[in-house]
Amino acid sequence: MIRPAATLAILLASTALATGVMAQSPASPPNPPLVEGGFATSDATDPWLWLEEIDGDRAMAWVNEQNTRSLAVLQGDPRYEGLHQQALEIVQSRDRIPGPGFNHDGTIDNFWQDAGHVRGIWRTTTLDSYRAETPQWETLLDIDALSAAEGHNWVWKGATCLPPEDSLCLISLSDGGKDAVTIREFDRTTKTFVSDGFVLPESKGDATWVDADTLLIARDFGAGSMTSSGYPMIVKRLTRGQTIDQAETVFTGQPDDVSVSGYTLRDADGAVRAVLINRGITFYEGETWRLNEDGTTTQLALPAKSQIDTLVQGQVVVTIKQDWTAPSGQAFHTGDVIAWPLDAWLADPATPARLIIRPGPREAVEGMNATRNRLVVALFENVRGAVYVYEPNADGDWARTRLDLPQNVTVGVGSASERDDQVFVSVAGYLNPSSLWLADAATGAVDEVKSLPAKFDASGMIVDQYEARSADGTMIPYFVVHRDAMASDGSNPTLLYGYGGFEVSMLPGYSATVGKLWLERGGVYVVANTRGGGEFGPNWHEAALQQNRQRAHEDFQAVALDLIARNITSQPKLGIMGGSQGGLFMGAMLTQRPDLINAAVIQVPLFDMLRFNKLLAGASWQGEYGNPDIPAERAWIQAYSPYQNLRSNQPYPEVFIHTSTKDDRVHPGHARKAAARLQELGYPVLFYENTDGGHAAGANLRETARRLALEYTYLTRRLMDQPAQE
Repeated sequence: MIRPAATLAILLASTALATGVMAQSPASPPNPPLVEGGFATSDATDPWLWLEEIDGDRAMAWVNEQNTRSLAVLQGDPRYEGLHQQALEIVQSRDRIPGPGFNHDGTIDNFWQDAGHVRGIWRTTTLDSYRAETPQWETLLDIDALSAAEGHNWVWKGATCLPPEDSLCLISLSDGGKDAVTIREFDRTTKTFVSDGFVLPESKGDATWVDADTLLIARDFGAGSMTSSGYPMIVKRLTRGQTIDQAETVFTGQPDDVSVSGYTLRDADGAVRAVLINRGITFYEGETWRLNEDGTTTQLALPAKSQIDTLVQGQVVVTIKQDWTAPSGQAFHTGDVIAWPLDAWLADPATPARLIIRPGPREAVEGMNATRNRLVVALFENVRGAVYVYEPNADGDWARTRLDLPQNVTVGVGSASERDDQVFVSVAGYLNPSSLWLADAATGAVDEVKSLPAKFDASGMIVDQYEARSADGTMIPYFVVHRDAMASDGSNPTLLYGYGGFEVSMLPGYSATVGKLWLERGGVYVVANTRGGGEFGPNWHEAALQQNRQRAHEDFQAVALDLIARNITSQPKLGIMGGSQGGLFMGAMLTQRPDLINAAVIQVPLFDMLRFNKLLAGASWQGEYGNPDIPAERAWIQAYSPYQNLRSNQPYPEVFIHTSTKDDRVHPGHARKAAARLQELGYPVLFYENTDGGHAAGANLRETARRLALEYTYLTRRLMDQPAQE
């Protein structure tokens, strides 16, 4: 899934809701309609198509030339080195909270990176040790040492261990940060890779344990085995000792599906209760099939837009993402969380379900997990969250209690124990360093076990929450982080962040780098909660799908207009930032309302929306945007596609675009072509391409620090200097 390139950490939101100000700035005249046969409306009319050759000699020569020029400008700025050292100190800091993951036996695992472990170490400790000020960690696997020994730039992509013993694990390793991974079997008892164990060559896809000698694998099995989106189309059952070619095919999707994958539904003791296969027909629609013991498959009676979340006391918990009438005749609404007794439901799909949660119009479920006996849910109202515990009663109803955590917070439900009802919960805010709590879902007891020291000076800073009226009248919430003594004369350097897609919510988060490199230096930071995200549930997302995508762009523009109308900032002082889908957001703002901004950081972006479905994983996102190969849908997309809508004689500011050669999710050609087209039209552009790093544009901590320093050097030049440097 496409994700923001700079996802914020979970944190406490200290907010003051204020009445929306109606921005009265006149609308910018729209771009004239594109004419078929005009610039880049076909391959034949795209002069920069060769930049899509990822490792092509000509393309890489262009990249190297751009890097040399842009790095000379940004790294040559006298402020770069100071920003770089601050970013490096933050990302390599050892006083971060080590993210805990419960094992079945109650021990804790963690993956850790710092200055001495740039690629990272996978390590473990006991719960008691973890709760101590200085845990005693035992290293399981050192990725830096492994990379050195094998001569690879390995990037950790996670481990999946076989319950309940958790001794045999599948380790996913990426070459340079790509989504495609090599999977190798590892014995955590001996801390070695298993001799003659399971090894799956590099591919997008996944693998899951069925038992100690059996995997379900979805990989690239050769010609005809991948979908048009570049993901697996086939699930096979691989038995220990077999080659991949000998694995038995258990399910085959269709070439125009997004992907297929297999997984197991296990109870709290680790026993397999069902072996399931997910067929992703579109990004949001799919089918779930049960793999029967005789090798046949049975489709489960679920709506196309739904997901199986977890299993609690024999109850399968499912989120419904469309209005749906179940085989039992019960009517459920978009966003409902429901449950069935698993065995009864598998035997008879007409078994009645029980409603657990029905979110209100300004509520959304932002996360859940299951302890041994209970369901723990992060439920947000107006982008501020609380944690609730749900427990099934003897009659099948679910009782709810609220954990006694700080109020008006952003919360995250973390790893949960399968031995008892303990669960980790994160709590934080834009100005409040993240803290980690251990809750007992059975008793309601909560205890703060870790907290971060402040990474920037937040004294005199506050957080406000405002609303802006979008073009169709919808009120769009947004957060403003600023000094309490902020001038109301439009003079404040302001960075507006947005994403606006894929039902991803922009929740308040403590970002040490935003705080240190921007807020502490006098900047204002703004996050827009536009449609297309998930802040108010599936309906908030669907309001900006496909033919309605422009609504999300108008929402973002409305926030910019509102900031100016409130005299928080002004065009010379307003910059925008976003990555991936958020990079598309930046491109739409650039081409539709360049009169509002003086800077744009465009990270690993989508930009050529007439070809997005032909590049890497792009076809999988047609459920979000539509299909540009269908004339009616092409018309929606063409109207806002940034690449085709770039024009001469526009007030475009100098932009900073960056991407990664190793990004195998969003093709680097989008960013390259955007920069090339802007330069062709005579506009100044700064472009940087990391030759590693994957979709997050940072394969290790040093690369991440460099990217951050480049971004904030650029923003300093554009928004803080008087006048902005060119």
